[in-house]
Amino acid sequence: MTAPEARETLTPGELRTLFLFEALDDEQLAWLAERGRVETRQARSHVYSQGEDATCFFVLLSGTVALSRQLHGDDIELMRSDQKGAYAGATQAYLGDRVDQVYPNTMRAVTDAEFFVLPAAEFATAVRAWFPMALHLLEGLFFGLRASDIIVGERERLVALGSLTAGLTHELNNPAAAAVRATETLRDRVAHMRYKLALIADGRVDGKRLHELVEMQDAAVKRARDARQLTAIEAADAEDELGDWLEEAGVANAWDIAPTFVSGGIDADWLAEATAELSDDNRRAAVGWLNYTVDTELLMNEIGDAVDRISGLVDAARQYSQLDRAAQQPVDIHELLDATLVMLKAKVPASVRVVKEYQPDLPLVPAYGAELNQVWTNLIDNALAAMDGTGVLTLATWYEAEHVYVEIRDTGTGIDPEIRPRIFEPFFSTKPVGQGTGLGLDISYRIVVNKHGGDIRVESRPGDTRFRVCLPLVRPSADEPL
Repeated sequence: MTAPEARETLTPGELRTLFLFEALDDEQLAWLAERGRVETRQARSHVYSQGEDATCFFVLLSGTVALSRQLHGDDIELMRSDQKGAYAGATQAYLGDRVDQVYPNTMRAVTDAEFFVLPAAEFATAVRAWFPMALHLLEGLFFGLRASDIIVGERERLVALGSLTAGLTHELNNPAAAAVRATETLRDRVAHMRYKLALIADGRVDGKRLHELVEMQDAAVKRARDARQLTAIEAADAEDELGDWLEEAGVANAWDIAPTFVSGGIDADWLAEATAELSDDNRRAAVGWLNYTVDTELLMNEIGDAVDRISGLVDAARQYSQLDRAAQQPVDIHELLDATLVMLKAKVPASVRVVKEYQPDLPLVPAYGAELNQVWTNLIDNALAAMDGTGVLTLATWYEAEHVYVEIRDTGTGIDPEIRPRIFEPFFSTKPVGQGTGLGLDISYRIVVNKHGGDIRVESRPGDTRFRVCLPLVRPSADEPL
């Protein structure tokens, strides 16, 4: 704060000309005159700066001042006034040590300016003693709003957590249900296989024929394991051809078992060659045995795929939450983005195409992985909302000059240029009432900028909105709390 150039006081009569003090009695005015002082500031000098200890309450006597605030690295002018009696400074001194007593903004003298200055402690004493009812109202308003902010913030996190949990549960349910269905079917197939084994145990199949069946079975299993995925047209043609062959061979339920053989990579030519030396009765028995074999192999593959999907989802959830990781450590940005996409999969409409433009060999970034995942969640969720069910969501990464960049792009309607400067402000939201609290981008900004020493910016026009996050590869010397 610039040192005062003059130290004098105002008379009680002069204080009464200020609208803030006009209703005070003579004794109160005299009390203020005794404790306050007059100070001047030169043009273009700071009266006080945002974040400094709030030591004084200022009332403008003459000149012009401007109030500004640092917001996301930019100095935003809030107001400019030359009104005699305008006040600013330690306006929350009456709350005492229950709040941080720092200046919430910066006051700058636009022209030479003169002030009546009251020490913060004296201002607090006057408010408490002279206006007890107003003090209670102000305290209730201040702390009530702060408590509401906390509740809204917690509610926002709970809603986000509930949405993610519902999505993950939905994703887990599909492979789990598939595994249950496959297991039930496999149980039935194994029961039939036991019946076939009983026939072998009774000696109804000679040893030579048994060896041939086992060799056929092994060959069928190998084909099923290596079978490629056919298109719908290819599969239909193969089933028709195989169904005709099975029907000619006198196999019961030919058209029911043909799809199983086709899915296992077995066609009419292979079956004809494998059973060429068998009698009609033995061929039908061998085909039935092979059907159970292939079906069993396919069911086990289905169960294996379902378990792999469940394992992948659990791993994505672990990666997303970072529960088994240190709070801050080198992280793979691609792993974090992929985990977030898995967690949000249920919210991505079928008509939205997801494109990944990842730079290979992206270096690890020293970061708080779980908190960065909050950033990706907020940006992707906003991008999906902006596209309203259709479009292209692009996730791009690259690095240059000791920084890693992550860009979330969408093809939505874009952000109105008039509101773009406000999108990172707390509680500012473009969503309808009840659909957003306006905390997502503010939280994202604080995580990226305050927590990681990075930067987050937006470029937007209709059909192309880009949120770009910049993260340093070298950690700042000290971490700032959120």
